[in-house]
Amino acid sequence: MDDYRRIADRIAGDISGGRLRPGQRLPPQRAFARRHGIAASTAGRVYAELVRRGLVVGEVGRGTFVRATPPDVQPGHALTEAAGGAPVNLELNYPSAPGQAELLAPALASLVRPDALAEAMRPAPAAGSAAAREAVAGLLAGGGPRPDPDGILFTGNARQAIAATLASLVRPGGRVGVEPLTYPLVKEIAGRLGVTLVPLAADAEGLLAESVAAVHRAAPLSALYLQPTLHNPTSLTLSAERRVRLAEVVHSLGIPVVEDRIWSFLHPGGEPALADLAPGLVHVVDGLSKRVAPGLTVGFVVVPGGRVEAVARAVRSGGWSAGCFALEAAVRWIGDGSVARLVEAKREDAGRRQRVVAAELEGFAVRADPAGYFAWWELPGGWRADTFTAAARARGIAVTPGTAFSVDPSRTPDAVRVGLASVPEGELARALRVLAGVARG
Repeated sequence: MDDYRRIADRIAGDISGGRLRPGQRLPPQRAFARRHGIAASTAGRVYAELVRRGLVVGEVGRGTFVRATPPDVQPGHALTEAAGGAPVNLELNYPSAPGQAELLAPALASLVRPDALAEAMRPAPAAGSAAAREAVAGLLAGGGPRPDPDGILFTGNARQAIAATLASLVRPGGRVGVEPLTYPLVKEIAGRLGVTLVPLAADAEGLLAESVAAVHRAAPLSALYLQPTLHNPTSLTLSAERRVRLAEVVHSLGIPVVEDRIWSFLHPGGEPALADLAPGLVHVVDGLSKRVAPGLTVGFVVVPGGRVEAVARAVRSGGWSAGCFALEAAVRWIGDGSVARLVEAKREDAGRRQRVVAAELEGFAVRADPAGYFAWWELPGGWRADTFTAAARARGIAVTPGTAFSVDPSRTPDAVRVGLASVPEGELARALRVLAGVARG
């Protein structure tokens, strides 16, 4: 084994054994090299290996710090005891409405008959069925323009829809422009596809269209991946003016767009759809995991004309096809109004939870949308995201550090995302109260 890996193994052992604590700063690389009697270049490889393993994070001008480790929940904290020893998980974010199972069950009765079940257990083609395409077209219209049902394709979930769409647009080695903070699984998808994510510039109101043009001129972009409505993690929604300008830029440059609308069902809307502003370029990705439930879901993508077969090939080659059972269940749930009722219930629930956030985190720099299921908390001075995450875990609460969303590892925000959907409302309030006390400490 290479010397630098042996040294990295020892440092990893110190981290796992608690001798190096979350948030602790490692010595500068030259000092580390002197201490271990190795070349500075070898020390650099050790640090790079620790970063690759996810054990440390390097921040330009600040140094290299031990990342927050997996929770070792300590007994004695009220929240930990109340949860039966399990952490209060504000990382997961799957909303559930009261009575949801009872609402969904009747539509499945006809699917579990033996004669229907054999047919429903097969994988579905990428184009699904005519009934599924019509149902999803109506769902996505939402009172606005109705997408062409013939341009709708299906996958097992929205993540697979993102992967298939990017795979159809970008060859290995290609470049995809993204917001500077982006959905963490998109980073994983990009790594698997062998493509490079390029952070674009944004301000307090969201993505700057001029940044797209500047980055594309420097080195061409193969596509953009964006969340213009209820952006995860910042909760920002692009204004109509920003959307129009963005559409003008991508249209003039001919850059395809993957628009992720997984959270947009919560937003009251009013802004023009990117797909209407830049027809022929925007691929709309969505799914049922947030509207309905993560365990039995389906993803879909609305593909511009002329690209349906290219995306369908990517779905087939990636093994990302939806199951017939989930697809047929979706048709029934959309058709009998169950999805619409769940959406309404979850909008009301999100509003209540945002009021809890406003009350418990009053005075802190929290960015959130009244319709959203998450909040972006810019931490008080002196707190780093990983250190705060570790302190929260020690009190039985899991939040997501801003580093998980950062595309540029040298620019990691001192912020955390708080997911609001996956714990009871009272437990959420207690957890936020504890986190507020940690932040003030």
